[in-house]
Amino acid sequence: MTPVVRQLAELRAGDTELFGGKSASLGELIAAGINVPPGFAVSTEAFTLFLSVDRLGERIADALSGVDPADVGSVQRASEEIAEAMRATDVPESVRAEVSRAYGALGEQAGVDEAAVAVRSSARGEDSADATFAGQQDSYLWVAGVDDVCDAIRECWTSLYSPPAITYRAQIAAGAGAPAMGVTVQLMVDAEVSGVMFTCSPATGDPSIVSVNSSWGLGLAVVGGEVTPDEFAISKVTGEILRQTIGDKAVEYVHAPGERGARTAPTPDERRNIASLDAERLAGLLAAAKAIERHFGSRQDIEWALARSGTFPSNLYMLQSRPVTATPTAGSDAVQDRKGAGAMALVLGTFGVKPAGG
Repeated sequence: MTPVVRQLAELRAGDTELFGGKSASLGELIAAGINVPPGFAVSTEAFTLFLSVDRLGERIADALSGVDPADVGSVQRASEEIAEAMRATDVPESVRAEVSRAYGALGEQAGVDEAAVAVRSSARGEDSADATFAGQQDSYLWVAGVDDVCDAIRECWTSLYSPPAITYRAQIAAGAGAPAMGVTVQLMVDAEVSGVMFTCSPATGDPSIVSVNSSWGLGLAVVGGEVTPDEFAISKVTGEILRQTIGDKAVEYVHAPGERGARTAPTPDERRNIASLDAERLAGLLAAAKAIERHFGSRQDIEWALARSGTFPSNLYMLQSRPVTATPTAGSDAVQDRKGAGAMALVLGTFGVKPAGG
């Protein structure tokens, strides 16, 4: 049987159909020499195997057959019925065995028995330039233990049939083909600072600028609108910080030792209204952004995290890169659209990320 789990470092763009955009993109970043948290990918074939258990795929199709995407109640009922059926279905033993081996190897690499990982959706077509599914499926943070990892993988699969995802496919991406879900599993980054950057201006499309948004800790506070992130515009040509706006970062999400997920904590007064990034770290982000754009040959929307431990720049990790979509031309007043995520979307957590494991 063809393996359904592969190391991220083995993946390339040609693996997108089988492993989803997120996992394939991470493999490309690793190949380009970019610092990426180690991990593995679960293929869409594992999802297909899951659908074959107890006629699950047929039951999902039946639940969707009568859905009217314009009827919120109809979509909600179908989603709940599908979620109940999926959560009552075990991950196939063959899939679990491969996940267990890969997860065990990741723990050995990290020097722990049960590594804390992020389990993230990598849906087919999710990160393409044409059909952006980002934000329609879920991811889970600080998941530890093979049982919880498998549960989180199943929750990622289940999120493929959330009400927003069902409606999105019906109304926007009807031509994208049958939904299929890969999953990315990576070592957690305990982020001191995290953020997103665009290799062009998200407001004007100016390609000479790298735009960086950042905030303390994990990005959940930004996603929930609990803080206003810091914003920086950096010249690709000179490296000069052209503009900066320091936000009021009243809270941050941090990991609670001995617990799963993340919790919110007040940002200490001495850090609340100061810049979350200094010139050295902004220069490191600029260098990474330029290298990533060169590798992919197009403007990129990049998610990153700066770990609490380690020394810079080895503790700066790139967590995802995807084509910038719906970017205005230079001089336009239009604002770049991340299709539901907004201009500030941070992984670990990114939009769609759950603070606790599935």
